[in-house]
Amino acid sequence: MNSRASVPASSVRYLIGAVEKQGCDTAELLKEAGVTLEDISSDRPISTYSYGLLYQQVMQLMKDESFCILSGGRMPIGSFRMMCLCIIHSKHLAQALRRCSDFYEICRGPTIKPIVIRKGRYAKITFTPIDSVATPEGQLDEAFESKERVRTTLSMWHHFVSWLIGRRLNLKAAYFTTPRPDDVEYYRTLFQSDVKFGQHGNALVFPASYLDMPIVQNEESLRSFLKTAPYQLMVMVDNDNSLKSRIISILGKDFSQDMFSAEEVAAFLNMSVSTMRRRLADEGTSFQHIKDECRKEAAITYINAPQLSFNEIAALMGFDEPSAFYRSFKKWTGMTPGEYRKHTDYRTLPS
Repeated sequence: MNSRASVPASSVRYLIGAVEKQGCDTAELLKEAGVTLEDISSDRPISTYSYGLLYQQVMQLMKDESFCILSGGRMPIGSFRMMCLCIIHSKHLAQALRRCSDFYEICRGPTIKPIVIRKGRYAKITFTPIDSVATPEGQLDEAFESKERVRTTLSMWHHFVSWLIGRRLNLKAAYFTTPRPDDVEYYRTLFQSDVKFGQHGNALVFPASYLDMPIVQNEESLRSFLKTAPYQLMVMVDNDNSLKSRIISILGKDFSQDMFSAEEVAAFLNMSVSTMRRRLADEGTSFQHIKDECRKEAAITYINAPQLSFNEIAALMGFDEPSAFYRSFKKWTGMTPGEYRKHTDYRTLPS
């Protein structure tokens, strides 16, 4: 499987199918994202970067930032940015999530909102009808009909919360109302937790202590985040169920904060550092090599986004000085960021 971050072709087929149901031509959308009909008709994964580009175009075309995710209605373009501005100065995650729920209440269009419930040692993010909206009978069920819609929604919220607190939200479980799918292992790899299907609600369950964590992002980091959205909210791991893939999912794609140490990652995996290093050696890699690969891949992805300046990319990568980023990027690719971006085939150069 491709070593770059990817999503299943089925996710792209679902997205394209939803657009076609609205009577829209998808040929130009696919062309702009660099995705062919052959790509989506096969079982080969699609790069997260291409999927992110496609999703951006679909949202603009549909004039709906909640297209193909749980909301029960349309969210006007610009809603996500305003929600982020409303929550970015929250003292901790619990307050940020409550403000998200409040924002959905006043945002015209959605009939479903996210809520956070804290009970004992654990908490969960789930979804409920908006109090101020009279939801027609059956509309809520209709919004939950697709496994792709539900999986995409929970994955996006998982990555969004992780970005807010600057570290991966380590889940206890992920609950889905949809029937048990054939690709259960993909769910386990994606959420790195227990997954249960046929549940009464869709939810992310995690230790309640995360709710007390501070929001580490600010308006400056938010501006860069929004320029690449929804890339950082997309699926971040391949479905090979290797230890390397699991570690990549823990490290994530936000390198503006300090990366996890080997000890922290091993603790997430419930194994000793020595066991983790031995198993990685069996897979022909190492923890340091994985960290370097992750940073290199993220840097290339950001370079592929022309709306980001090199200084902004350096900040997203956690470099205090742009010059340090330039040196690292040249070490990774053999080119400076400027040379790489000018290369005619820079989007497809191997990592």
